[in-house]
Amino acid sequence: MTPHPIDQEIQSARRIPSVRAIVIPPCPESLRRLQDILAQSELDAGALDQLASSDVAMAAALIRQANSPLHGLAQPVQTVGMALTVLGLHPSAELLSAFITRHALQVRSPLLEHFWESSQRRAIACEHMGHQLYSFDPGLGYSFGLFCHVGMPVLVKAVRGYASTVTEALARKDRTFTQTENANHRTDHAVVGAIVARTWHLPGDVAQAIWLHHDFACLGDERFSTVLRQLVALGLLADYLVNQYDGLEPSREWLQHGEACLQHLHVSDEELNHWIDELHPAFEAVGS
Repeated sequence: MTPHPIDQEIQSARRIPSVRAIVIPPCPESLRRLQDILAQSELDAGALDQLASSDVAMAAALIRQANSPLHGLAQPVQTVGMALTVLGLHPSAELLSAFITRHALQVRSPLLEHFWESSQRRAIACEHMGHQLYSFDPGLGYSFGLFCHVGMPVLVKAVRGYASTVTEALARKDRTFTQTENANHRTDHAVVGAIVARTWHLPGDVAQAIWLHHDFACLGDERFSTVLRQLVALGLLADYLVNQYDGLEPSREWLQHGEACLQHLHVSDEELNHWIDELHPAFEAVGS
């Protein structure tokens, strides 16, 4: 099979000197094991239990989530097996994916203080909205939402001055975020994020959507798959919902492209406002 053009671009980007100097962490063994479990025709509760129980912190994260107010249990659960029952197998697998990713890319930086909470909320929002789309795999939405900005912690760790670039990029009105990144570092978090997604064996549509997640011209370009374009649109809606939860103003991208994304997904303002309320308990449970 001929590689997708974006996959070819991702491979070419990896050879650019400014990108080649960036250390891309290898895919964690625990994530490979989780991917193997998820690749089976039916989710194996025993295999998930064994994986989660292999790491004390991972087990504790599952149990803590099961005991959060979101589930309103009369008696707290005390084992991974009980947590899997309360949470459900797919939500448990997604929680494990978020946990593994966060701990594989740990970076101490004030810039990233709430990065992983926001990433997990974006993932939850993408999956929730994905359930409303016809013939769409909501699990792809979760993976895309979680990994969408994963290039940022990699760049913070690998590139001197990148944290200052983020501050500058957020403040500038004369060019886009990625234009500022490229002006300063000859690459950007979308490129690096797509390389991480490919290195970590995420589905092709997810890696390609990460590459394009700031390029909203792709919504009307039929050279790209339906799923890829849906993911890009979902990502901006999810960012809007997370910003609403955090009490932040809508982003410049939302003001410029939000309407196009709503139209692309056939979502009304009324539905969007309903999701703000509907997702609040799940957002609140993140990091609790």
